[in-house]
Amino acid sequence: MKTASTAKHPVVLSLSALAMSLLLSAAPAQAADKIKVGLLSTLSGPGAGLGVDIRDGFALALKHSGGKFGGLPVELITADDQQNPEVAKQTSDRLIKRDKVDFMTGIVFSNLMLAVGPSVFASKTPFVSANAGPSQYAGEQCNPFFFNVAWQNDNVHEAIGKTMTDKGFKKVVILAPNYPAGKDAAAGFKRYYKGEVVEEIFTKLGQLDYAAELAQARAAKPDGMYIFLPGGMGINFIKQFVGAGLSKDITLFGPGTSADEDVIKAVGEPMLGMFNSSQWAHDLDNAANKKFVADFQKDYGRLPSMFAAQGYDAALLMDAAVRDVKGKVEDKPALLKALKAAKFTSIRGNFKFNNNQFPVQDYYLRVITKDGQGRVTNKTLGKIFSNHADAYAASCKMQQVQ
Repeated sequence: MKTASTAKHPVVLSLSALAMSLLLSAAPAQAADKIKVGLLSTLSGPGAGLGVDIRDGFALALKHSGGKFGGLPVELITADDQQNPEVAKQTSDRLIKRDKVDFMTGIVFSNLMLAVGPSVFASKTPFVSANAGPSQYAGEQCNPFFFNVAWQNDNVHEAIGKTMTDKGFKKVVILAPNYPAGKDAAAGFKRYYKGEVVEEIFTKLGQLDYAAELAQARAAKPDGMYIFLPGGMGINFIKQFVGAGLSKDITLFGPGTSADEDVIKAVGEPMLGMFNSSQWAHDLDNAANKKFVADFQKDYGRLPSMFAAQGYDAALLMDAAVRDVKGKVEDKPALLKALKAAKFTSIRGNFKFNNNQFPVQDYYLRVITKDGQGRVTNKTLGKIFSNHADAYAASCKMQQVQ
């Protein structure tokens, strides 16, 4: 009898353990006591201005929300990816595994986003992108844990392609860095530009000397030139473009990312007359945007860029999602549903996600001019696209998270 009893004992224990496991798994998710956010961005090197603006815009939103998301205190962990894919991946792994963040955000460059994406998504950590929007994550590699509050890479370039067609430009040179977002830029521009692309030049990412490319552009004799050169790349190129005298014969166009307040501050008056496109502008006439712009200038002593606006909206989206799940961020299906619903007041105006969790939104034409205060800055001229979606959404077969 003693032998029989001993033989059954492990079975009884294993059945009890199984029952307890099932009971715990069926228990409702508990509200967190705080929300941890990993903001990984480019905070050093030529692209640092973009990451700093995302960080500062996010911080302003956090200040406006009283340091809380959904009523819970936020611990913001900021890190520099050094514009290096390997550093970005190692740091994102640390934020997820050691710091156990509830959300990730901040990455500027698409090659870095593609490097960190697989491990972030495997950890089931929502990534709310405040900039990088590679075509891969908009199409066949779309992922339920990736949300972009900025745009899909191609979109701002599509807007200028349409603008240059509408304005009658016949011959154009395209210049962009040779990395995923640069390829998306050229593809987006050509999707809507109906004239002749006489030269399509791809440079090293981070390049700062453009003497050879300027000579190539001059020889092509275009009537317009389209550049996608964010951060320090754009600053150096525009200075060299004007210094070489090309602005006398060639009209310069770019996306907002290459003609925003960070670039204007560094270049100044040589940028006057440059056209660019954006989903947001500091002169958009709505109450939320006016408060954001005024408070950003008060806190940081400069006009916000679209990167700052995107950082701000990324924080608003997280705040709304935590609020809607009542702090139960461990309930992943509910959290993803709340993020997808996007129940927040964007400073750009109307905001909604497409099936691939990229925005469907309006895009505007801006020109760099002097405002009433004599500042060199962007002025909104009008709308290019209304409720514009990206070209890859049809290829996205989003998997549901259980």
